[in-house]
Amino acid sequence: MFSSNYNNVLVMFSFIVAMLASYTALDMAGRVATTQGKASRLWLTGGAIAMGIGVWSMHFIGMLAFNSTVSMGYDPLITLLSMLIAIISSAFALWLVCLPQLPMMRLLAGSLLMGGGIAAMHYTGMAAMRMMPPVIYSVPWVMVSVLVAVVASGAALWMAFHLRQQSPNVRLLRISAAVIMGTAIVGMHYTGMAAATFPPMSHSMAANSGVDNNWLALLVIVVTLAILAITLIISVLDGRMQARTSVLASSLAQANRELTQLALHDNLTKLPNRLLLEDRLGQAVQKATRGESEFAVLFIDLDGFKAVNDAFGHHIGDQLLVSVTERLLSHLRASDTLARLGGDEF
Repeated sequence: MFSSNYNNVLVMFSFIVAMLASYTALDMAGRVATTQGKASRLWLTGGAIAMGIGVWSMHFIGMLAFNSTVSMGYDPLITLLSMLIAIISSAFALWLVCLPQLPMMRLLAGSLLMGGGIAAMHYTGMAAMRMMPPVIYSVPWVMVSVLVAVVASGAALWMAFHLRQQSPNVRLLRISAAVIMGTAIVGMHYTGMAAATFPPMSHSMAANSGVDNNWLALLVIVVTLAILAITLIISVLDGRMQARTSVLASSLAQANRELTQLALHDNLTKLPNRLLLEDRLGQAVQKATRGESEFAVLFIDLDGFKAVNDAFGHHIGDQLLVSVTERLLSHLRASDTLARLGGDEF
């Protein structure tokens, strides 16, 4: 068994990437849950890719942090397969937390599938090194790593489901949840690494034909940061646009209500005007015709109203009209309609 240690800088960076990927996943869950149709599917796809690459890159950065006396390399096809497993697991997780409900049995099943996917991603990535002689795994440690992955997945699914809706403190809660989720993901990875024992004289069959460690580290770091940053920026911009659109829609609805009120009601008494009265009369005629029933129309003209206006002014006349309106309304039934035709006519 050869000697090995970890690059503390890369270990710390793997933890940062895990937290950033976790926060991105929580944010994407919110985007998917608040959209419908094609937009929801696009957010699900984009979120799965960003989250999957984030989790996968944390795994590989953690592996690159593993320093040993043996030259390491990674088979490109197996490496891509491990990334694909991470993306598929992430897509399943986002789809699951965006369902209307998350009962306990569904949460348990989702935890097993997602945790199994993360564990499969980890050990597939380990297989990408193509070690000869093969890596020897401690079964108890492997079981512990899978258990950590399942428990971490369950916690992640539960938090993502309950933090998908917008609230005043949701950003702070998502950051706290991302720290917990990131810690769990990192814990699973390094538990899995602890399960591996490299026999003496081990060497990587992909060291010469595969991707070199230094180039892989640079590629993973740059691509991961770019994808996660772009995803979060787009999400933030979309959130602001949705908020602005919601405000505009609310303002437009209020304006439409006000225009409808002005078009169909008297400005002084707030009663239906002639236009709305004609519509109500048409409805009453149709109803009476179908049911062979009757309805009544009462026309009221206030005598001497012009003299009140001339003697006391229009403001007193307006107060009189409002007072008459209130008295008439107090004697109406729920099915009756009181309208002001204009002037002193009701």
